[in-house]
Amino acid sequence: MAENPLRVVEEQLDFIGELVKVEPSVIAQLKKPRRVIEVSIPVRMDDGHVEVFTGYRVHHCRWRGPYKGGIRYHPRVDLDEVKALAAWMTFKTAVVDLPYGGAKGGVICDPRRLSVGEVERLTRRYTSMIRDDIGPFIDVPAPDVGTDAQVMAWIMDTYSSLKGYSVPEVVTGKPVELGGSYGREAATGRGVAICAGEAAEKIGLQLKGAKVALQGYGKVGYYAAESLEAMGARIIAVTDAGGGVYDPEGLNILKLKAHERETGSVAGFPGARPLTNEELFSLECDVLVPAALENVITSRNAGDVEAKLIVEGANGPTTPEADRILNEKGILVVPDILANAGGVTVSYFEWVQNLNRERWPLETVNRRLEDRMRESFHAVYKLSRERGESMRTAAYIIAVERLAEAHLKLGLFP
Repeated sequence: MAENPLRVVEEQLDFIGELVKVEPSVIAQLKKPRRVIEVSIPVRMDDGHVEVFTGYRVHHCRWRGPYKGGIRYHPRVDLDEVKALAAWMTFKTAVVDLPYGGAKGGVICDPRRLSVGEVERLTRRYTSMIRDDIGPFIDVPAPDVGTDAQVMAWIMDTYSSLKGYSVPEVVTGKPVELGGSYGREAATGRGVAICAGEAAEKIGLQLKGAKVALQGYGKVGYYAAESLEAMGARIIAVTDAGGGVYDPEGLNILKLKAHERETGSVAGFPGARPLTNEELFSLECDVLVPAALENVITSRNAGDVEAKLIVEGANGPTTPEADRILNEKGILVVPDILANAGGVTVSYFEWVQNLNRERWPLETVNRRLEDRMRESFHAVYKLSRERGESMRTAAYIIAVERLAEAHLKLGLFP
């Protein structure tokens, strides 16, 4: 049985609370979301019947700025997962020093089994039901698993229609034509690759020719593969929910993406050997990128990992016990709250552009993303070496200390 992600967050915070000099109430408050919104979403389906979906929006912490976080459409969404993801967003924005707090949303559904019209009606109804709880200075949603730029466009249009004027800054990850930022779609994957490059240098690994294995080939996995290949790495294995493929000589990532779009999975890609998700984690490779869902590296498979470097593209892919095993094996792990922060970083850039009605060129966005990710990586790495702790622990120390400082300055109201 998969570990409850909310329990993982609580365990992480208990551990960090013993290492940092902050008021115990700070840790206690960070364990609990500030607000939990649950809505029932009636949607008229294409055949005329009405189906009722359950949706959530969790506001975790606003000490450092407006709430920020994605909306997930997935059949396994549950409230504890959304609470955990909201908390991780709080820590993530603090690690890369963005003026946001953490939030997350989710709707229990399988978008692959819904028509485009049904997804649109679901999105618009969900938006109308949380309209008073989102806004440019309240809570700014973004895409996540099962959602994309088109879903963000529907949210923006619904919110703007209810307000009576255009509000592009209500969401990020929109189509470029509607005020979305250049480089946003690829940003999370690019951030993963930037961290991989910096980490490889620290452990003396030549990224040129390095063998990379990825779990997940959606927006994060694909763009991470694209950026890593551009840096000279060789993508030898990719898996997703439908299966996986392996080629020690390197996969053609463009053709693999075309196959995945056509068939719904990377499985069955011509010329490659089949590979299961279980086999991926024990594969001999240099860099392992879990870029799908949480709790995939556990105490059961962590001992089998052969990679020299793990860069977490997904949120919460490694359980605490697995983390200890990987640390004992000497495998450097770049944690999720640092490694996959490229998406929220460019979301911040998009929000700033929208607020000022500006448009930055792609080169500016990518340069600022690279600068922010490298600066954050080196701060975390430096602290991990000074304190003799893992990269994950160092990232949480930085995040919690920044959050505690903000809380100290704000005080308690009333």
